[in-house]
This record gives sequence, structure tokens and C-alpha cells, in this order.
Amino acid sequence: MLYQRSSQLFAEAEQVIPGGVNSPVRAFKSVGGTPIFVKSAKGAYLFDEDGNRLIDYINSWGPMILGHAYEPVVSAVIERTKLGTSFGMPTALETEIATLAISMVPNIEKIRFVNSGTEACMSAIRLARGYTKKDKIIKFAGCYHGHSDSFLIQAGSGASTFGTPNSPGVTAGTAKDTLLARYNDLENVRQLIAANPNEIAAIIVEPVAGNMGCIPPKKGFLEGLRQLCTANNILLIFDEVMTGFRLAKGGVQELYGVDADIVTFGKVIGGGLPVGAFAARAEIMDYLAPIGPVYQAGTLSGNPLAMAAGLSMLQAINGDDQLFQRLNAKTAYLEEGIQNAFVDTNILYTINRVGSMISVHFDSEPVVDFQSAAKGDNQTFKKFFHGLLREGVYIAPSAYETWFITDALTYEDLDFTIEAIRKVASTL
Repeated sequence: MLYQRSSQLFAEAEQVIPGGVNSPVRAFKSVGGTPIFVKSAKGAYLFDEDGNRLIDYINSWGPMILGHAYEPVVSAVIERTKLGTSFGMPTALETEIATLAISMVPNIEKIRFVNSGTEACMSAIRLARGYTKKDKIIKFAGCYHGHSDSFLIQAGSGASTFGTPNSPGVTAGTAKDTLLARYNDLENVRQLIAANPNEIAAIIVEPVAGNMGCIPPKKGFLEGLRQLCTANNILLIFDEVMTGFRLAKGGVQELYGVDADIVTFGKVIGGGLPVGAFAARAEIMDYLAPIGPVYQAGTLSGNPLAMAAGLSMLQAINGDDQLFQRLNAKTAYLEEGIQNAFVDTNILYTINRVGSMISVHFDSEPVVDFQSAAKGDNQTFKKFFHGLLREGVYIAPSAYETWFITDALTYEDLDFTIEAIRKVASTL
């Protein structure tokens, strides 16, 4: 495939946009080469500026669970646009989507809409600190909760030490209130709690990790976090920006039967438009302004176009009792196909999958946390990525990102993908 137009557009973008992109992973820094500029998308396919068609396994990093340009969502946005695009005032749509979301997700009574997953997680942390009147949080290495200062933290020198900033612009004062734990390691979490008694407001976690590749929680991990939080007056925050409304109608809380105190959403809840949300039981949410002391606001929060898209998406998901069975079946089919494609090769790999999230890690050892994910052979991944791109299959341009499956994929698409993987695997 030729990408002459994309290369030209990237060169132009670099002159006026830092790095030529508005989100770093798009720049292909971890795989090399020039990013693909998309012109349009429909169903399971991307169409780039050079006229190439690509089968899409990113799906806008998750929200296109029913496919690109899904007609009910497109129609809802078009019709709503005719009535005005932004008011900065309440609309009935906000209550309608809030009511539907609360009915679908266990253990939440009130929800507030914001504009991104980053904003949702940032606000959830502030709410947890205000509610508990404690300052510190625990997050897990490899879990990404957006680019808010509190989350851009790397490990300290030991289990009881503070984290340190891993981005200029994040102050040491902010970093001291973030403690870093190992994903899937309950004992590590216990040590952090013991070393910081009555100081931890919240533990925030991707209950199924998607930002170090797909990594499922070990049996008992989420249950153990729930028990530790309950015993130590700590709020448990599930970052379901990726998993919410994707792994089940009620997300991971429904899938694994573990209740969080606060849940954050993004991706699917916006139907492809920039929407985030955070939700909890009423006594916690009522700590938010204007009825509580914790301030959070946004002019575009509850934007009518975003609410129309999100409502249409949630209605479609809620009305389709077979959706998750289809998604799981397609993803399982893809997993088996990848395994078959790697037979009779010397490739070392591990496949992780939960529902419609799947990752290929180029290492033969189990991948259970950031440390084990980092052992993967990135050179092999680069060749794998570009090989699939040449075959017309687009996966995330990073070894540390999950693939997202859409219901718009046909089994013919999956077979094409598996054959492409077989071709590429024979060259690795």
C-alpha cells in the first residue's frame, strides 16, 4: 500500500501541531514510520487519504463497538445539530442518558457527565479526596487514567516510598500523594496501605487493564482490593473508560460481580463523541457542587450533540441481548486464528483476552502486570505492525495497547485478518 498523501499531510501537520499529532501515540514513535491520515470510516473499515481500505482493530480506541458511522448515532447527532450545538444550560437529554446509564450499571445512583476519560478520572480522584478527607491515592504501574498530574507518576524506590513525576510540569508536591503499586499484586497493595495508615483516599484501577496491552485481573485480585478498601475506609475507583459498556452492559462490575465505590466512563458512553462520566452512590456524588463542597464544572459538559450520540449508543447496546455473545464469539475466533497462524513458527507469544479486548504480547511468559508486559519483544512487534499494515489490517501502533473488536466485523473480515497474520508471521 502507498501512503504518499499521508506522508505529505504529516509533514504539513508537523509545522503547526507539536509532533504533527494531537495525541502522542498517533505519531508512530514506538513503531517507526509515518502515521496514517484517515479520510473516512464505515463499519469495520478505515479509508485513508491515499484511498487504502484498512480493517480497523482500534475503533477509535474502543468506542466504535457497533462500527464506524453507525447509522442511529449519526442520525441522532444530525437531528440534534439542527436544534443548536451548545447551550451551557441543562437539557432533557442529560437526564435521559443519565437514567439509562444508571439502570444499566450496578451500584451507581447518580452520574455526572464531563468531556473525556481524563476529566472523569481527575474528577473522581478529587471527589474521593473530598469525601474521605484524605490526600493520598494508590494507582497501578501500567494503568493509564489520563494525563492529569496525579496519574503521571513513576515508581519510587520501594513499597512504602512516594512516586516521582515522569513528566516535566508535574510537581513533586503532587507526586508525593500518589503511591504506585504492581497490578495483580495484592500483597504490594497491603504494604502500601500499612505504610500510609489512614492517609489513602482511594485506589484507582483499570479492572481489566488495556494500556499495557490487555491484562485481565487475576482471580481474587479485584475482590481483594474491595476487601482492603472496605477494611481501611478507602474508596475503590474502577476506571471503566475502556471497559464500561464494552465487556458487559454493566461493565466489569457486572462481569466479575465486584462493586466499586466510584466508576469512571468514556469511549462507548459517548458513541464516538468526546464524552466522559463518573458515577457512584448518591451519598458520594452529593459531595459535588452545587450541593456539596467538591467543585467540578465544565461549559461543554452534557453537550447536546455528545449526549445525543451517547444516548443512541447506549439504547442500541441495552436493546441487544445478543451483542456481547457475538462480540465474545468473534474475538475468541480471532484468538484461535492467531494461535493457528503462529503454529510452526519460532515466534514467542502470549495472547490475553477478556471479552472483546485482546492483545498479542511477544513473549512466552504470562503477562500479568507492567513489568511482564515490558519484557515483550518490541522489535518483533514493530515488524508485526507494519506487516499487517501492508496487508490492510490496522492494529494499535504500540505494543502497550489492547485491540478492540467491533460488532461490525464479519467472519470474512476475521478470516482475512487471520490470513494476513499468517503471512506476516512467516516473515518474523
